[in-house]
Formats: sequence, structure tokens, C-alpha cells
Amino acid sequence: MAAEVDSASQGSGVRLKQEISLLHGVCLIVGNMIGSGIFVSPKGVLMYTGSFGLSLVVWAIGGIFSVFGALCYAELGTTIRKSGASYAYILEAFGGLLAFVRLWTSLLIVEPACQAVIALTFSTYLVQPFFSTCPAPYVAVRLLAAVIICVLTYVNCMKVKWGAILQVISTVAKVLALIVIIITGLVKLGQGFDQNFEDSFKGSKLDPGNMALALYAALYSYSGWDTLNFITEEIKNPERNLPLSIAISMPIVTVIYILTNIAYYVVMDAESVLASDAVAVTFADEVLGWGRWLIPLSVAISCYGGLNSSIIAASRLFFVGSREGHLPSVLCMIHVERFTPIPALLFNGGMSLIYLSVPDVFQLINYFSFNYWLFIGLSIASQIYLRIKAPDLHRPVKLSLFFPIVYCLCSVFLVVVPLYSDTINSLVGIAVALSGVPVYYLCIHLPPSSRPAFLGAMLDHISLYTQKLCVCCVTSPGIDLDNLDPEKIE
Repeated sequence: MAAEVDSASQGSGVRLKQEISLLHGVCLIVGNMIGSGIFVSPKGVLMYTGSFGLSLVVWAIGGIFSVFGALCYAELGTTIRKSGASYAYILEAFGGLLAFVRLWTSLLIVEPACQAVIALTFSTYLVQPFFSTCPAPYVAVRLLAAVIICVLTYVNCMKVKWGAILQVISTVAKVLALIVIIITGLVKLGQGFDQNFEDSFKGSKLDPGNMALALYAALYSYSGWDTLNFITEEIKNPERNLPLSIAISMPIVTVIYILTNIAYYVVMDAESVLASDAVAVTFADEVLGWGRWLIPLSVAISCYGGLNSSIIAASRLFFVGSREGHLPSVLCMIHVERFTPIPALLFNGGMSLIYLSVPDVFQLINYFSFNYWLFIGLSIASQIYLRIKAPDLHRPVKLSLFFPIVYCLCSVFLVVVPLYSDTINSLVGIAVALSGVPVYYLCIHLPPSSRPAFLGAMLDHISLYTQKLCVCCVTSPGIDLDNLDPEKIE
């Protein structure tokens, strides 16, 4: 198979077309960052901080921390112009083993667990309005979450471009919901409803363990600032547009999040926030009267679009890993007519369904946050490492080392402290990461002649039956799934 060759390419290989402008880049970052998190995380942040005042401080720290990370990624993204974000940077600096473990944890825990959280948020916001006086039924929420994962997996298996209209509708829905919440909260505040902010730091939990878990919850809402680094090869003039997109979008999202939380706290006391599984629904029930249906509907549409984006992003990660030889060919196949990565999508969907069995959504967040921040910190450490090992490398954007050093120290805090405060979930994350080491040794490090014979035979059988069942074939690793021209397919 072949895809259109970018005329600007100086090599002979296929590369992705550069079609993402500055405006598109800002919209992508804002659209991906503002997702299900702001509608689910306020409860988690308040639960671990113990007070409104400290929770707002944590939200502000989360924003500043994310700005530091995004700035570091601006340098990395313009220096190492490869798609794949942290996977590509770890591979470039530290080699195949750590990069593979990063990819391994993404496949097994980070991506599917994150998608499970979004699906559960979607189903909770749809079901909760029908049970205004009691919690939504556990089984109903899980079944609806499973249905939406299956539906979107099917949709993406059928046709990749179908999601474009969905993303526009999703972005409008979440922005509309947040505008309604913020304006309503500010109006209430202007009317003198500020009693919830009296002695706002009373009951604060200042121990490092709870602070780290509170940051996990807040930073889940901020995740998505590395969106453009997954598709660096598709950005027009990335030396200019990548850092500018980050500089414009990050302050916008941080201000929106802080204002949204202030609005929640104006209307609801701490007990109401902690008792609610759908904070925005409780907010709407309190103040919006007949218009309260608008919030759960908007949040559900937002989560629907966010889940679709996450599923597409996961399939792109499979392809980047395949290009480096870190994944079996079965996960890099596309349908011979629809050109969609059906095996990768089915694997990802199956893993997400498994994570729906975890009873607590914040436990899910803690599951994948440990691995996520471990490898984000490692990718920022690669920036420091490359400054030392390759000082003459062309860097269109060059930051002071103050930024990556501070970020790495904060990442160490986020990774080490939960080992004491949330030991079980942290050990699960460590076990998943370490399980990738023998897999790397057997399947990638050893030469093909030294690998276990049964392993090759098993993968061959899986590959053969997958091709027959899914009508798929192995494709060029650098192919652009979103811009395929059927007339150019051989």
C-alpha cells in the first residue's frame, strides 16, 4: 500500500501531510483538555484536599504544572520531529527498552483505563438525572458505559472520518455546558452567595499523600496538553505553531477550570460535592430549574466525543510503535476496503471493557496516573539528557533548564509519594510496567533465530486468523489513516 508523498520531503519515504494550522492546533489542545475530567475530578480533588480553599490551590498548581510540561514538550516536539510524544522522546534518548515499556503500559493500562473513566462519566451523567434522590444503579451505569465503548469501537472500525462531525458537536456541547455553569456561578456569587467560602481552608489535608492524590485527580482534567506532540509530523511550521498553540491554549483552560470550580463551590457545599457522582448534574438541579436537562445532555455529548478522540489516539499510538518494530503486525493491520485499524481498535475496546469492572472511578484514575506521570516525567528527563549528550542538536525552541528540572522533581513527587498513600494501586502500576521487560527481551531484543519457536508460530496463527476474520492486511507503518486516497492504494 502507498499513501501520498509530501512534496516537501527530502527523503524517499512516505510521511504524513502537514495540514494542522495554529488555530487548528489551539482547538485540538483545548478540545482534548476540556473533556470528562472537569465534570468528574472536582469530587476527587475535594475528597483528598478536605477544603474548598486548598482544592482551588491544587487546581491552580495543576494548571501551572501542566504549563511547565507543555513548554518542555514544545522544545522536545520541535527538536525531535516525530509523532508519538513521550514514546518518541524516550526512544530517542534512552533507547528501545524504556520506550517499549512506555508503549506496553499505554496499551495495557493507561489508554483503556482512561477510556473507561470517560465512558463511566458518560453513563453516569445520562443515568443520574433519572435518580435525583439516590445514587444511579451500579449495573445500569456499567452496562451503558460498555454499550458506548462498543458502539464507538464499531463506528471507528467502519469509517475513520465519521468522527469529524462528532468532534465539532462535542466541542460545542462541552463549551456550552461550562459557559452555563460559570455564568450561573458568577451571578450567584454577585448576588452574595459566598457563605461556602468563609473559612475556606478549614479541614485542609496537608499531608503529602493526599496532596499527590488530589493532584492526580486535578491533572487528569488537564491531561491532553501533549495532544499536538502525538502528531508533530502533521503540523504546519511546527517551530512556530507548536509552542504558540501551547502558549495560547494553556492559560485559557486553566482559567476555565478555576472559574468552573468556583461556580460549583458557590452553589454546593462540601457535603453535596462529595455525595454526588455527577457534580454538574447536582449543580444544575440546584439552580437551573427546567433547564437542568441541558447540563447532563451536554456532558454526555462531550464525553461521547472525548471517548471517540481517545480511541482514535490509541490506534495512532499502535502505528507509531509498529514503525519502530515494538508491536506485532496483528495490531498494525487495516481493513482492505475501509482502511481502519480494526484489530487495534478491538484490542483497545476489549481492554477498556475489562476496566469497567473497577468499582471506583477515582481508583481507575489512580491506576493509570502512576504510569502516566512516571513516563511523562521520564520524557521530560530526556530533554535534560539530550541537552548534555547532544548540546549541538538543532533546537528551534530552547527553554531554560529550570523548567524541565522543576517538572522532573514534581513528577518524582507524584510517583514516589503515592507508593505510601495508595500502595496497592501504585504496585499494580509497577507490576504492569515491569511485566513489559521480559516481553521486550523475548520478542524484540533477542534475534529472531533465538526467540522461542512457539511464540513465532502463535503470532503467525493469530495474524493469519485475524486477517481472515477482520478482512485486514499489514500496511505501511507511516500511512496517514485520515487522508487516504483509495485511488492510490495498490
